[in-house]
Amino acid sequence: MKRAWILLLGVSCLSSISAAATQSKLAANLDLHVRQSLASTGAKGMAVAVVDDGRVVHVGSWGERNAKGEPLTTDTIMYGASLTKAVFAYTVADMAEDGLIDLDISIASYLPRPLTDYPEEDKYADWQDLAGDERWRQLTPRILLNHGSGFANFGFLEPDGKLRFHFEPGARYAYSGDGYILLQFVLERGLDLDVGAEMQRRVFDRFMNNTSMMWRQDFARNLADGWDAQGKPEPHDERSKVRAAGSMDTTISDFAKFVSAFVRGKGISKQMRADIVRPQLPITTASQFPTLQPEMPPKKRPKGLGAGLGVVSFNGPQGRGFFKGGHNDSTGNMWVCLEKRRRCVVILANDVRAEAAFPGIVKLVLGQSGVSWTWEYGPKDWAQAGR
Repeated sequence: MKRAWILLLGVSCLSSISAAATQSKLAANLDLHVRQSLASTGAKGMAVAVVDDGRVVHVGSWGERNAKGEPLTTDTIMYGASLTKAVFAYTVADMAEDGLIDLDISIASYLPRPLTDYPEEDKYADWQDLAGDERWRQLTPRILLNHGSGFANFGFLEPDGKLRFHFEPGARYAYSGDGYILLQFVLERGLDLDVGAEMQRRVFDRFMNNTSMMWRQDFARNLADGWDAQGKPEPHDERSKVRAAGSMDTTISDFAKFVSAFVRGKGISKQMRADIVRPQLPITTASQFPTLQPEMPPKKRPKGLGAGLGVVSFNGPQGRGFFKGGHNDSTGNMWVCLEKRRRCVVILANDVRAEAAFPGIVKLVLGQSGVSWTWEYGPKDWAQAGR
């Protein structure tokens, strides 16, 4: 018995040594690859985290956080952009498990008066634009979270600046930030909840230390500005309002902790975790943007690609996975997970030019994943980027 125990201990030690060696090799390869990527794209800064078997195994940062040349660190505050949507969806899923909201009941059941009777408020869209169109009653939290609302990305992008339906709610996928803002409105005006406080309590306080939906003065100590596609520096936006569609500030260290919790399903049931990443609505367009583009013929549609709640689900050579990007004029973020072995990579860049390097970094960490880069970013020569 003692001999068997010694043998098992020896095997365990060898496994630990092997795992450590593998992680050390990955860290070295990643360091070289990111440095080369920054040089080739001209991007100023990037941070990367790796999760394996649901545990954070590597976090690194490279480059500069501002025009002064100060270093980007793993604790630098960076703009989360639309990664916020995944965190918001996780928060709503937690609320659903607590019985505060049903994902499949009309939002009308939560509002004390019709949506179109509410006056325009600066924090939200102008719901009165939908007056005379009762299709808003068909909207549910699930439809809003899987981008099936029928709205443009934002109403102010419409030719006349007015929000409208472009298809029946739930009929197809079309990315919409206003869909997320509407669900925030329902939670805050219908259920008298503070979405920022709920996200803080249900997600940030559980898994993260330095993340917020609004600007905090202590962020100024180690803050990332950004660079646009022309290499022009852009100051960090000090967001004064909670926006479920994208107001989160975070760090690579913090977001890696959330991803670790997410991929393990911490804080929610196994059934809800599966529901979040389930492909609920097929994706039928050639690319994500522009939104509302015509659907492709069935044979030409991206295979295995579907909308979950706050994430996009895909089926690749290593099985099922999911991803979520985040982007603005000076920010590029990407998070990819493979369900097999619960392996993930997170990339936060304070320079939009870094996005060209994302496919190569994901391939280096995860191997051939099956992420549809053409759909995510539009037609480009992704083969050169390591697709």
